[in-house]
Amino acid sequence: MSAFFASCPKGLEYLLRDELVALGAGDVREALAGVHFSGTLETAYRACLWSRLASRVLMPLAEFDAATDDALYAGVQSIDWSQHLASHATLAVDANSAQSKLTHSQFLAQRVKDAVVDQFRQRDGSRPGVDTDEPDVRINLRLRRDRATLSLDLAGAPLHRRGWREVQGEAPLKENLAAAMLLRARWPEIYAEGGALLDPMCGSGTLLVEGAWMAADVAPGLHREYYGFLGWAQHDIAVWRGLLEEARQRAETGLRALRSCFFGSDADSRMVQTAKRNAQEAGVAGFLTLDKHDATHVSPPPGYTRGLVITNPPYGERLGDRVEMPRLYRALGETLRERFAGWRAAVLAGDEELGHAIPLRAEKKYALYNGALETQLLVFELHARSETPREVKPLSEGAQMLRNRLEKTVRHQRKRLDREGIHCWRAYDQDLPEYAAAIDVYGREGAEPWLHIQEYRAPVEIPVETARHRLREIVRVAGEVLGVPRERIALKTRERGKGGSKYGQFDQRGEFIEVAEGGLRFLANLTDYLDTGLFIDHRLVRAKLRELASGRRFLNLFAYTATASVYAAAGEARDTTSVDLSATYLDWASRNLALNGFTGGKHRLMQADAMTFLKQDKERYGLIYVDPPTFSNSKRAEDFDVQRDHVPLLLACAERLSSDGVLVFSNNFRRFKLNQEALAERFLIEDWSAPSIPFDFTRRSDIHGCWLLRLHPQESPWGESVNHVRNKSRR
Repeated sequence: MSAFFASCPKGLEYLLRDELVALGAGDVREALAGVHFSGTLETAYRACLWSRLASRVLMPLAEFDAATDDALYAGVQSIDWSQHLASHATLAVDANSAQSKLTHSQFLAQRVKDAVVDQFRQRDGSRPGVDTDEPDVRINLRLRRDRATLSLDLAGAPLHRRGWREVQGEAPLKENLAAAMLLRARWPEIYAEGGALLDPMCGSGTLLVEGAWMAADVAPGLHREYYGFLGWAQHDIAVWRGLLEEARQRAETGLRALRSCFFGSDADSRMVQTAKRNAQEAGVAGFLTLDKHDATHVSPPPGYTRGLVITNPPYGERLGDRVEMPRLYRALGETLRERFAGWRAAVLAGDEELGHAIPLRAEKKYALYNGALETQLLVFELHARSETPREVKPLSEGAQMLRNRLEKTVRHQRKRLDREGIHCWRAYDQDLPEYAAAIDVYGREGAEPWLHIQEYRAPVEIPVETARHRLREIVRVAGEVLGVPRERIALKTRERGKGGSKYGQFDQRGEFIEVAEGGLRFLANLTDYLDTGLFIDHRLVRAKLRELASGRRFLNLFAYTATASVYAAAGEARDTTSVDLSATYLDWASRNLALNGFTGGKHRLMQADAMTFLKQDKERYGLIYVDPPTFSNSKRAEDFDVQRDHVPLLLACAERLSSDGVLVFSNNFRRFKLNQEALAERFLIEDWSAPSIPFDFTRRSDIHGCWLLRLHPQESPWGESVNHVRNKSRR
């Protein structure tokens, strides 16, 4: 058994994980933009041939430290390359680097190539050649935090290149993204039930060809003539030929049974012809009906009462005028609503605003990446319009009290929210004990808001069905009072999950929304995690950091999604360093920084345990922010308990704090007690908890604590020794 890594566009990881499991892979676990798995060489070949979602399949050869080019060269030379390619063969190297001292990808690729070639030359005077298009062996270098992973690229070229596309449009949809759209929209299930597939803006026909191949059980790699393992010295020809023969037989069987249920159209006659030529190359032209007409004139094909309408409309960046795009999306939605009752629809919208232009309620939303562009896949169930409006049940007495309370809160706070430009705030927090939930509003200027409702645990004497009924009333009342439709309300319920977690399994939708706070922009995820990516109770803490940041170097420990780093950067910090153990959160943090224009070497993202970082880092910072979790039992670091471990943590921060610097410490453990006696020798301590609580959280004033810590000066400006500590009592 060997280890492998299948890369994919971000947003496809969970789909790819399930696909690899179905293909027989073992030890499958998703990572950022890919999936780790194990298996035999046959497993890897099968993934190359059958994966509809992967971009590449990599086989790691070695992992080593590479902080310098000499260390990289030595690490590459430690591999016996004669086991992988002949001296007369060709090679190519792909390299990428992040958070490392070596940053130039072309230099890294050249250094790897030199190490391989020099090994052959030193052995017998011969040397492999270079072929960047279709080499016998393609080597992949991934450098992260000065740690190199060297792999063979078994795919050789991106797997989304199926081998059938001769020509494409101006803004082509990659085949693996098209496959993800079809799977998210449940096309295989619809086809099995006798439904049709229709793309009213088909472009070069990618969605239709992928849908036909998926229905006919055609291996997506069957038409490819080149793979990275074909010239590899350890290539098992017999295994590969067996897999190809199996795939050919399955394709023949599937195509014989395939129904002619694929329909496409485009307003551009040239694209219709392009789609026809591509379908011919893919061997499915006889199953497709392609016409020229506008998307708003599309209708269900004769004989089909159900199916899937799926399309990738223009976004306005390269095709058409952005100003006209909402009109196009609105017209498409109206056409779907009026003519396709009983069908499902899936639309890849260029962004949230374009998605909102569709006058339909999405059943599901998924974040997908079309190249570097983040898009939204919206999935709709198209129901027939009811002739008679649904009867609305009257509210119970308790629900009416809840409505009155929420209306009063909104009425009293609206002016202040508007005056201070606050778009993310808490509207309700268990004000009535019977309705035990917190209701948070997430939004930004000019966009429809979202609601995030979290249920508190009901007392054991409350029947489960009663608690559920009250929660349904909370959702209804909150939506009506705050004017938010149900599809924009994220609900998290207190159901016991595996391992005793407070909440059950969350949706893994990858759906991010853009929100605003303090004139800055952030990405929030209301569905996938317990927390949303923006702790709105820390709004004033972040504002304080912006106030303190000017001209200082800023360190953010337990950085999470780096919202504090964004504030510090906006406050003109000299530079920012954000430290967190989670690669997922660091990617999120990178997107938050980039969303506000803070990119480049001035804004470091470090994947590390906080204590380990403090021990190894030698820099000094003028502003340090520490907001640790209440506890953590991560496998990659020692167990952490904020009450037990905050003293050594803060004393370690003192070693990295400049003499005139400020350490801002906060946490959300309601029973937390700062050990001032243990910290008094190093710090002047100011309890800033009360001023840090926003007005919309005053009903729970113990939601977090916050302290400002400064190092003791050796002497005061008046020559007197400083022997006192400002100790304001914590509530």
